[in-house]
Amino acid sequence: MGMVVMTYKVNPNSELEDVDTDAIAEQIAALRNDDYDIQAVETKPLAFGLKFVQVHVKMNDGEGLADAFEAMMSAIHGVGEIEVLSMGLL
Repeated sequence: MGMVVMTYKVNPNSELEDVDTDAIAEQIAALRNDDYDIQAVETKPLAFGLKFVQVHVKMNDGEGLADAFEAMMSAIHGVGEIEVLSMGLL
């Protein structure tokens, strides 16, 4: 089984006020385990003072692992839309 590297753009929930993207980034970084090697988590500017979290993660190319990781990120308070920016096999 190969490895896959994915880059996600995690936007804050637009329906909530004062979402702390730094706290979201910390909680995403804490998701690192044997299945998910989180390489980098960065808070980046979006527009008009808004920020998003960019996540680089390496995982096995197993069925359902990417969906499970996205579900774990979605469960974090303040997380809105999650977008896959890139995906590549190693």
